Amino acid sequence: MKRRASNAGVTLVEVLIAVTLLSLLTLGMLMAMRIGLISLAKTDDKLMSNRRVEGAQRILEQELEGLIPVGLATCGKTVFPSPSPLILFQAEERTMRLVSAFSLQQAWRGQPQVLELFIVPADDGRGVRLVVNETPYTPTAAGNQCLGFGPDPNSGLLAAHFAPPEASTHSFVLADRLAYCRFSYLVQGARGGVTLAQPTWQTSASSAAWPVAIRVDMAPLEPNPSQLQPIAVTAPIYIHRSPQIEYGDY
Repeated sequence: MKRRASNAGVTLVEVLIAVTLLSLLTLGMLMAMRIGLISLAKTDDKLMSNRRVEGAQRILEQELEGLIPVGLATCGKTVFPSPSPLILFQAEERTMRLVSAFSLQQAWRGQPQVLELFIVPADDGRGVRLVVNETPYTPTAAGNQCLGFGPDPNSGLLAAHFAPPEASTHSFVLADRLAYCRFSYLVQGARGGVTLAQPTWQTSASSAAWPVAIRVDMAPLEPNPSQLQPIAVTAPIYIHRSPQIEYGDY
């Protein structure tokens, strides 16, 4: 007598177990993908932040190294003969004004710009930010920024006085969320009418001579060792020409 063949198939319990295992496997894959995407987003944010810091510091260094010795043709309504007795250079601890061959929009290929680098409080009141204004250089536009002139408090020589720079929608933020930011200048000092052998760092520079180097000291408000932090930028100034002297071929 032959046995009756059993019907091929699976039971309901086996189906439930298979569905449960498939769901757990799918959930594990989704969780792994989510963790991977979150890690990718965090890494991308850190890379973008590092690139912004590196790019801003490179821009700042190139702007300072592109300094052009320019004399003021006018100061307000006063017109100076050539060579001008005043130079377009403001060197203070929180404000710096100069003419540079480097442009944010066209790099080294653009028109010379009058740069206003200054420090303002952050929008939320925490820390400070470093801001720069760019204005295409023309003798007339440069003269309009001059409010007047008088003796320099450090050297006693004639110096120009400029209007305080103001942040606007066209201003570019070079560094934000800083604990502090200040400018210093490596200048050749003098004592008792004798020029010192070694230049020294000072918080301001006389308008009678160009500094040997310019340094921008800054530190982050919230240091993060896992990211690139703003650090001091030092740019050498290779200028041996004075706009107050008329040069010619002999």
